[in-house]
Amino acid sequence: MPAFNKFHSFVAARNNGVHNLGSHTLKVMFTNVAPVVSNTVRANLTEIAAGGGYPAGGLPVVVTASGQIGGVYKLEVDDIVLTPTGPIGPFRYVVLYNDTPTSPADPLIGWWDYGSSITPGVGEPFTIDFSAVNGALQDS
Repeated sequence: MPAFNKFHSFVAARNNGVHNLGSHTLKVMFTNVAPVVSNTVRANLTEIAAGGGYPAGGLPVVVTASGQIGGVYKLEVDDIVLTPTGPIGPFRYVVLYNDTPTSPADPLIGWWDYGSSITPGVGEPFTIDFSAVNGALQDS
């Protein structure tokens, strides 16, 4: 899994009560346009077109554990596997956002850069393999 990149707004939003990562609905969306650390909400990004099994707004994230030990918060989630039924992409970035808040709507958390554009073939699974050790994110 590529390294996690945090949006700057995530820290303030978390500390101001916008995020409850253990109970809110989280999603990942795909984009082929580089996110910028100063982006704040999903509307700031250019999502790939829906279709081929990829839904508009992205894929749901299943949280398996959320908590802190020794002042370090860790969010653990299930891996996500998308097997295209038609054309998807290209995309290079997978963006994690919170789909629950309405003000601001869809605040951003962070993203992973896969290094080059990906266009999975029909029937070819694409796996977002979150670290069993580090989880989807760690923050202190």
